[in-house]
Amino acid sequence: MFDVDLIRKDFPVLSRELPGGRALVYLDSGNSSQKPNQVIEVMRDHLANHYSNVGRAHHTLGAESTAAYEDARDAIAAFVGAPSRDEIVFTKNASEALNLVAYAFGNPIATDERFRVGPGDEIVISEMEHHSNIVPWQLLAQRTGATLRWFKVTDEGRLDLDDLDDLVNERTKIVSIVHQSNVLGTVNSVSPILARAREVGALMMLDASQSVPHMPVDVTELGVDFVAFTGHKMVGPSGIGVLWGRRELLDAMPPFLGGGEMIEAVWMDRSTYAPVPHKFEAGTPPIVEAIGLGAAANYLTGIGMADVRAHEKTLTGYALDALGEVPGLKVIGPRTNISRGGTISFTLKNLSGDDIHPHDVGQILDDAFGIAVRVGHHCARPLHLRFGIPATTRASLYLYNTTDEIDALARGLHHVQKVFG
Repeated sequence: MFDVDLIRKDFPVLSRELPGGRALVYLDSGNSSQKPNQVIEVMRDHLANHYSNVGRAHHTLGAESTAAYEDARDAIAAFVGAPSRDEIVFTKNASEALNLVAYAFGNPIATDERFRVGPGDEIVISEMEHHSNIVPWQLLAQRTGATLRWFKVTDEGRLDLDDLDDLVNERTKIVSIVHQSNVLGTVNSVSPILARAREVGALMMLDASQSVPHMPVDVTELGVDFVAFTGHKMVGPSGIGVLWGRRELLDAMPPFLGGGEMIEAVWMDRSTYAPVPHKFEAGTPPIVEAIGLGAAANYLTGIGMADVRAHEKTLTGYALDALGEVPGLKVIGPRTNISRGGTISFTLKNLSGDDIHPHDVGQILDDAFGIAVRVGHHCARPLHLRFGIPATTRASLYLYNTTDEIDALARGLHHVQKVFG
């Protein structure tokens, strides 16, 4: 049975008392999640007792470190339903995973026609993307002369699929969209877009940075070609992310970075490359971080991702109701608890109807109540421009949050309104 009070005991920072005797209310997991003792201890133990470089040291510590690193790959593969551990590529973060795939397109050394991109070809994204799923494709378009196109977003914060057949067409090389929005909380339906991509021969990628930590995700069931996600949002460490890709596509892609361990053999005038996933893991990798991410996957698996999803769904419904009672508060994104996650972004007015800047909202919540939220455009400026606002306040929920913390947020927002008259 899911027991949030028991889970909270695993996270030492949640019992921290802030200056002035304030209890910490952490509602910023969409930015970066907190870490349980089970992850912290695995990383500490490896650094203290087993650390060595991986894949190259023929001694006891080298063997132990390599085994732990590859065990982490197994844990991640199992966590997302990957058919093979070799389809799990460790990256620095989701941004690097997205860039890795974007770099493969239009690369002069790519021999597979699916990765050849030039004038007349098209790349499709959406208005609700994080900058990490916009800028790499802009750069690809600039390098190759391809055209960048995008899905619009409705007033309710959903992808507008009315123009699906026009946007995704015979000129489309790849569609790359977010699985769950880091601003709106919207969980996008993959199947209609994927069906159209398959119909026209395009590849499809998902930025799953906000979905993999919060719900059961099985890459085989999704049926897409690539999935990117990151460790620090799923109770794991920063500095480690994951690219999952279908094996035959990874085999066909050129390397992203060159260096040690990604090679098979090197001469002065040429090189041959190691099999995947090592072809994409040049140099000494983030060893302890990968091991910590494996521990995070095991921790979440032990709790059960279906139970994590159910807990967050209950919290999200509670939060939408509670925030709906705050006058002058407007949720940007779905107002109902259907096909959405626990990320809630909003604007706030005072009781006279004047806007309160999100930076002021965040500072007062922190200073007066110890409530941590994120403010700004959340690395999704085009989405904010679409809604005609410069910034929002964002509360993002996770497995360790409670209804009491949501009540504290609502009280804090009423206080903010009083401060600003």
